[in-house]
Amino acid sequence: MATVGLSQAVRSTPAGALPASMVPHPREELFSVLVVDDHPLLREAIAARLAQMGAGTVHEAATVAEARARAQATGPCDLAILDLGLPDGSGIELVTELRSHGWPRVVVLASSDDPYAVRSAFQAGAQAYLLKSASPVVVTDGVRRVLEGGVYADPSVAPVLATGTRVAGTDNTPRELSAREVEVLQLVADGQSNKEIGEELSLSALTVKSHLSRIGRKLGTGDRAQMVALAMRAGVIR
Repeated sequence: MATVGLSQAVRSTPAGALPASMVPHPREELFSVLVVDDHPLLREAIAARLAQMGAGTVHEAATVAEARARAQATGPCDLAILDLGLPDGSGIELVTELRSHGWPRVVVLASSDDPYAVRSAFQAGAQAYLLKSASPVVVTDGVRRVLEGGVYADPSVAPVLATGTRVAGTDNTPRELSAREVEVLQLVADGQSNKEIGEELSLSALTVKSHLSRIGRKLGTGDRAQMVALAMRAGVIR
């Protein structure tokens, strides 16, 4: 179970109602937050911690559908904190949606340290990736870093980002793949044809073929199945 301050799990209240000693780093202006997670106790714990940090308003949602409704009703908040494993849809897609609708800061708070999930979250526009198993100090530090305009990765997933999108080829030499090449390989792994990949990414089938040729040269193989296996082994695709 998550350790994000569950001992402090109470409904959030305006920061002004808290004793000054409970606000470790008061901010000059209150900020608004949307918290999306399907576990009520965790949402309450996060809301309480955010209130201590200076959150004036904390909206809550348990599903992608609720989050969309909240986002439409409130407009962009200063910050969104969301889980990736939501019951009715993709948290990654929700990150993309919020960012495309003007939400300035998105923090992912997830159970998984899967390399693909970590990279996908940042590629979708998240500014931080935190684990639910993290200590309250780490979560607070990550959120504060994002509020100050920075980015943050949980210490246990930081090495994943340090390796970028490098995949060891058939000669065991790591090769760097571009974000687009990773997208193409993921769709190949999903069983899509060049035509279907092109439709998904708004590319011609010929362009998709060119991407696969470049990937093949980098990895030392023209076999689609082997390219996918090498990328999966490196944790670049799922």
